[in-house]
Amino acid sequence: MGAADNQQVPELGGAGSHAVPRTNKFSSGKLTRLQMVDDEQRFSGFCKRRDKLSEYMQQRWGLADAGFDYNVVAVFGSQSTGKSTLLNRLFGTRFDVMDEGQRQQTTRGIWADRGTDAMPVLILDVEGTDGRERGENQDFERKSALFSLAVAEVLLVNMWETMVGLYNGANMGLLKTVMEVNLQLFGGSQGSKTLLHFVIRDHVSSTPLANLAKTLRIDMDRIWMGLNKPEGLEDAKLGDYFDLKFSSLPHKLLQPENFEQAALALRSQFVDTKSSEYVFQPEYKRRVPADGFPRYAEAVWEKVVSNKDLDLPTQQELLAQYRCDEIAAAALIPFRAAIDALRPRVREGEIVQGLGEVARTARSQALGAFDDQAARYHSEVYAKKRSAFVLTLDGELHALALNQVKNALSQAADTFSSQSHKALEKAESSDRSFSVVVGAVRKRVSTWFNDLVDSLTIEGAEWTLAAEVKQLEAMLDTITAKLREAEMERALKQLRRQAQDTLSEVVADRLNNPDEAMWSGVMAGFDAANTEAEQQLRRRMDMAEVYGGEQRSKLQRALRSGVWEDMVRALKEEVADQMVLLKLRSKLEDRFRYDEAGLPRVWRPSDDIDAQFAQARSAAQALLPLFSRIDTSASSTLPQPVSAAVGTFFPPGFDVERSLVLISASRQRELGKRFGREADALYLEAKRAMVTTQNH
Repeated sequence: MGAADNQQVPELGGAGSHAVPRTNKFSSGKLTRLQMVDDEQRFSGFCKRRDKLSEYMQQRWGLADAGFDYNVVAVFGSQSTGKSTLLNRLFGTRFDVMDEGQRQQTTRGIWADRGTDAMPVLILDVEGTDGRERGENQDFERKSALFSLAVAEVLLVNMWETMVGLYNGANMGLLKTVMEVNLQLFGGSQGSKTLLHFVIRDHVSSTPLANLAKTLRIDMDRIWMGLNKPEGLEDAKLGDYFDLKFSSLPHKLLQPENFEQAALALRSQFVDTKSSEYVFQPEYKRRVPADGFPRYAEAVWEKVVSNKDLDLPTQQELLAQYRCDEIAAAALIPFRAAIDALRPRVREGEIVQGLGEVARTARSQALGAFDDQAARYHSEVYAKKRSAFVLTLDGELHALALNQVKNALSQAADTFSSQSHKALEKAESSDRSFSVVVGAVRKRVSTWFNDLVDSLTIEGAEWTLAAEVKQLEAMLDTITAKLREAEMERALKQLRRQAQDTLSEVVADRLNNPDEAMWSGVMAGFDAANTEAEQQLRRRMDMAEVYGGEQRSKLQRALRSGVWEDMVRALKEEVADQMVLLKLRSKLEDRFRYDEAGLPRVWRPSDDIDAQFAQARSAAQALLPLFSRIDTSASSTLPQPVSAAVGTFFPPGFDVERSLVLISASRQRELGKRFGREADALYLEAKRAMVTTQNH
């Protein structure tokens, strides 16, 4: 084993660590990694004396006899982003990792190792991109990335969260180049896909993974659309050659426990064949037998190295890209300082006066600063970077404007509702219609809101707030409907109270002076009170502009049932047990203690007290069945029979039959017994008085 094979690797994880196992049954205690391509672009898997890659496949990794039952994974990404650390965590390999204190390149060339625990996976640790050691010579990183795409089924694209959305930081430019050349070299013959598995590191922000994935997917689609595709592949789609998958990991130093747990969860995607997230799917297979992989890998590398069309964009364009990004970043500082001063107030629900003017000024100054310096660089790069910069500015301003409008929508809705309620209460005694009263308030609120929206408009921005204006109108329509409903509810309550006052007097008078015309009088009172209430309701409905026939009928039925229920409630109060007994006793005393002229009786021995008492008690007892059930036959408004009123006069489902019963049969019997005892006591009292008179 050469010096490169014997480098010592620090242990990854101490006591209590959740790191994956380090054992490999084929290693015999030795390090099992191999430098497949050295930093001079030499394929070192082979040497003069021996086929080192084949030797490792057979003796160190035990994969030579695996046939097609093995997989290849490569990692791709910028230098010092923890690619080797990621592979070590996922597969238990022992690739060199960066010394945090040195911050220098660790992986040089392309290294290979097998996953631990007998995982039939060959892992390629690829030298990081953007390394200062290679400087502006980016030739190797393109070739190594293209090699990885050609031989690996799964390409792990390792990046920091902060790189998402950046063209260079996320290696999008390099991905474009290698995918384009990959199509040229292998597009016509490659029969399998590659899974690009983006692993977003140090995911500590609140931005959901789905949003980060969406950004990356958009970037990849944009790259693919811009590729120079070979003849015959002009209509090829990204999905024909690549599948995209996205995962994220917490910060390794700030959140070590969370990082280890997430790494184990990510590892399961490469281990658990039953998992729905399992990455090694048949469509990614390269269909290269394991014993032929060394030669296949060498042939691919030779083809990649010999291709002369792999040059990166010109240095002028690279410089323009770099400088435009720097200029944009500098211009964003004062822009965000101006906006961030107002952002907390808007988030807290405040409607900040002058926000639109501040936004327009900050945007204009930022674009001016960018144009002054960036316009001197490559024109195409400048135009593209300027468009991206404008999108960044307008995106932040749009979000701020939406927050302001959200606050305004809430305030407009509250103002419209409260002021409309007050205006309707004041207009109750006038003839002003609902639409006039509410419409005046709505006009004031809409004018205020539209003025605020206009103040936030930015000329040249691709976004508008037209949807929010429509949203306000929809909100006001909903509130108007609720106001009209509330107005009708209030009208029903008021009219019921008025009818109840009238009916309470009628019920009390008629039941305290019961006779054969008692129910006729009660129903006449109901008819009069209900008719007056309906007339007032029709006037109120006209004022509230309730014109729908079914809606008007529904309100009228609700009023009638309400007036009826209020009358029944008053009747039940009058026929409560004590009230009924009082009325029966009063009737008995009127007939027994007083004569036809209304004078008190003085009983004499010759008087037939038994007959008089029997007549008086019979007259009193006759009131009990009279009080027990409402007789509606004399009503001029209720349909007859009364059951026919349900669904026409009363609402559907209204139990009018049950409401007619005031005293049940069992209560009648109980009250009859109680009255009989009171009547007997009165009779005995009269008897004693007559005996006393005889003795004197």
